[in-house]
Amino acid sequence: MNQPAQDDDLRARWPSRERIAELILRPRPHRDTFEGWQDFRRTRGRLTLPPQLDFRQWQALTPDARFDYDIYRRLTNVNLPLQQTPMAAKVTRLIKRRLHGNTYKQDDPTLAGVMVSGFGHYGKTASVSAVCAAFEDSWLQLHGFLNPASVPGTIDLHAPVVFVSTPVTATPKSTCAAILRFFGADVRSSATLPNLVRLVADSLRDHGVKALVLDDISRLRMHRADDQDVLDLIRAFMSLNVTLILTGVNIPGTGLLREARWNERARQWVMPPLESTRVHGLEITQTEHRFELVEMDRFRYSTPEQIQAFVNHLHGIEVHLRLLKAKPGMLTSGTMPEYLMRRTGGVVGLLGRLLEDGCQEAMDSEHEVIDQRLLDEIVIRREDPDLAPEEIAPQEPQAAQARPTRRRRGRNTVFDDTGPQAAAGAAG
Repeated sequence: MNQPAQDDDLRARWPSRERIAELILRPRPHRDTFEGWQDFRRTRGRLTLPPQLDFRQWQALTPDARFDYDIYRRLTNVNLPLQQTPMAAKVTRLIKRRLHGNTYKQDDPTLAGVMVSGFGHYGKTASVSAVCAAFEDSWLQLHGFLNPASVPGTIDLHAPVVFVSTPVTATPKSTCAAILRFFGADVRSSATLPNLVRLVADSLRDHGVKALVLDDISRLRMHRADDQDVLDLIRAFMSLNVTLILTGVNIPGTGLLREARWNERARQWVMPPLESTRVHGLEITQTEHRFELVEMDRFRYSTPEQIQAFVNHLHGIEVHLRLLKAKPGMLTSGTMPEYLMRRTGGVVGLLGRLLEDGCQEAMDSEHEVIDQRLLDEIVIRREDPDLAPEEIAPQEPQAAQARPTRRRRGRNTVFDDTGPQAAAGAAG
């Protein structure tokens, strides 16, 4: 095969310039709307990789082909694949078990829910979105892409999954409005709370909703009365024949659903009973106990199994990257795994950001390979959640900086009344 034919064969293995521009510039509606969620569900994981070219093959391309290849590999390098890490697998198994179990239930008035907790950049939203999108795919396929509970004569949207971001300053009315806006409903500010709750219940039923995801639930703070009312509203949603999935940062530490404690024997988070239950004897904790709290952890590097899981994750990223001088083992050999663990603390989001920025720097500098020297120039901010405040030793004050003791000024006694005994002594 001659050289022009080889170039044409390579050029056909990545999209045209028009298609690349469409992928980069197309509008991306947020997934807390029906259109945005459907766009995410249909397009997730469908970014195809260009061929891996070395520097000689790249240099042999025409200038236009090199330009297109560079733009497309830059696009793929900053869109790392969502891998099934051991931490994400635990969350996936629980949500799948809860979703499939709840959808098969017949007479349970209150369906169990799931809370997914973790610190920032741990991949909570990405993991929950992925498993819920896969559930919707299977649910639509099971019912021929039709709503099995549709009302004859209506054209309601079929939305097995609803994804909603918790309002920043949440109130029961704003939370109901956020759910209704997912379907594009026109919510009037004059609507009363009972009417909004009724509209939410009707919408969840008419649209065939099976899972309601409330993201950033840790925005609720239990010292605010409105937030406590939102929590009561969430409990009411549990009786609407939908599975509630709540995600948030450090849910056990926020006081949401009371202060949870880790039970080492049961290997799960448990919630102690409310004080009002002890005083009044009311079983009001029943719905709360139906939430199972799962913690989204980061990669660890202590045992051989943990090390291997981290190296496997790096390998999945390595085969996805497209750099002209990349070699097998670029991220997994030598001291690179230990270096990446030290830089990111095993946090998935920080690891992705470091490598994405590293790829851009490698392309811009024509270094075309990721190594420790290049990554040393990339600055990321990492907070170690394992470092408790009491572990930070306070600085001891220096002796030279000790404040001198100020001598108190004596009291003026000129006008003091010394009494009759003192006066008699003075007269004698």
